[in-house]
Amino acid sequence: MATSYVPQSGVETLSLPTTAMWLAGTTLLALLAYYFIGIDQGAVSIFGSDTHVHEFVHDARHFLGFPCH
Repeated sequence: MATSYVPQSGVETLSLPTTAMWLAGTTLLALLAYYFIGIDQGAVSIFGSDTHVHEFVHDARHFLGFPCH
């Protein structure tokens, strides 16, 4: 006996604009994380001479292989 496949109801498809919005938001968050963990050096920080962000992510920076001193 052959059984036929019935697709599940309730599966939601995303439209192209919705997919583009999610992709843009994810890319923006990834670039911000990359900046704060990999590039922000305190002296050239977007927050001036404050080094709180640098010190906050210092260990994560070394763990991920980014040199910072």
